Amino acid sequence: MAVHYGCSINSTVEDQKNEESSPLLQKQAEHLSVPPKCCSVRCNLAILMFFGFAVVYGLRVNLSVAMVAMVNGTSEQSNSNNSAGKECPASSGTSNSSETVDQPDWVPRYPWDSETQGMLLGAFFFGYLFTQIPGGYLAGRFGGKIFLGGGVLGTAALTLLTPLSAQLGAKWLFALRALEGFGEGVTFPAMMAMWACWAPPLERARLMTLSGAGANFGAFIAFPLTGFICHSLGWPAVFYCCGGAGCLWAVLWFILVSDEPRKHPRISSQEKEYIINSIGSEGGSHGWSVPLLPMLLSVPLWAIIITQMCSNWSYYTLLTSLPTYMDTVLHFDIRQNSFLSALPYMGAWLSSVLSGVIADSLLERELLGVTAVRKIFTVVGLLLPAGFLVAVSFSGCSGVLAVTFLTLSTTVGGVSSAGVFINQIDIAPRYAGMLLGITNTFGTIPGVLAPIAVGYLAKNHSLVGWKNVFCVSAGVSAFGALLYTLFGTGKIQHWAVTEDGTETERGH
Repeated sequence: MAVHYGCSINSTVEDQKNEESSPLLQKQAEHLSVPPKCCSVRCNLAILMFFGFAVVYGLRVNLSVAMVAMVNGTSEQSNSNNSAGKECPASSGTSNSSETVDQPDWVPRYPWDSETQGMLLGAFFFGYLFTQIPGGYLAGRFGGKIFLGGGVLGTAALTLLTPLSAQLGAKWLFALRALEGFGEGVTFPAMMAMWACWAPPLERARLMTLSGAGANFGAFIAFPLTGFICHSLGWPAVFYCCGGAGCLWAVLWFILVSDEPRKHPRISSQEKEYIINSIGSEGGSHGWSVPLLPMLLSVPLWAIIITQMCSNWSYYTLLTSLPTYMDTVLHFDIRQNSFLSALPYMGAWLSSVLSGVIADSLLERELLGVTAVRKIFTVVGLLLPAGFLVAVSFSGCSGVLAVTFLTLSTTVGGVSSAGVFINQIDIAPRYAGMLLGITNTFGTIPGVLAPIAVGYLAKNHSLVGWKNVFCVSAGVSAFGALLYTLFGTGKIQHWAVTEDGTETERGH
């Protein structure tokens, strides 16, 4: 799972806890005049963020599908005596393999082998992992508008240069994708900084869920749309369209958005008063002092970090390499490929939202404690998907079975959004934003390593090679589930307790 799922669901749990632990704040909100939510500035901000993160994920995954059309598969297949094409023949009437993807005569193709493709698909995350923590800190100090808008604008502008960098060589494309990741790394932390100023405590769940849902929606739309554009206009048009959409969104963002309600020129006085008074001091930061050494020595924090890395290994493996598997093994043409690659992300979005509702219900009714809820949803969200991945590895050449198991794996994986991916708010409410940056930084490492591992394990595009890919992913997920079961907790840590000792343990 990518961390953005946790950001969306996190607000639901945080909202629940605020109501339980801050009765004065709840009472204050009851006496405030609540302006209409429909067409409000805060709701419009959530909708604009929704489309922004849809663009962000479109910019992130477009290369995964376009790679099928960019690479001249003939040269690599000539070097392999054990190609997947011989193991899994295409079904009748299906146009398969990357060399049969129709492209205009002027569109270049490149003889990149599997290792090179894996490096290029993982390049984005080399840059992405470096800006999580500083992005969150700077957005909290200077406002999230410039960092969220600037991150999308910079990434979109660089995306426009993708065809040129590919023509210059794989090293240039690698560097460009790394720079794109560097720009996108600040977007999710900046979103959290924005909502700290804009989301009333009793509305955080719906606002943050709506805005964060754009990420999976973007992946769901980007896969089939990229395939259609590749087939109709040629692969360079993919990057021109995605980059242009990102630039257009950024223009609207800078025109329509302000860092906080006080600075917004078009907000009503009623809505402004409601947001400012309901948030109160909760919108403030934790200050300059951060307990870095206790964080470093915290076993529950490391349990979150390692478990998220294990979960993200499978997520990023499929995000970056699923189109290649669909093409080289199952032999779907690029339009089928892109549509089927998109299905799991719609399922993941639905399951993550549903799991958040169920988890909150269990806590609200006091049926289970926080630790039990987090462990149950984490184990279910990691172990069951691991089982489905093993099933994929034994599905052989059956495209129906493979697609079914892959979709089920990613869909059920969304359940962990109500588990380990929101556990930061449980163990350290004051530092949840910074912990998000820390865990997301480590959680991005699989995005760098997984595509490279796929490139080596499945270098010949054989069934055995891809079986190894899926079994390794399953094993990593199972290890994460075991580790979190042993060391995960929902108990607030001693280093996160406020100076006056007002924080208390809940859910135990």
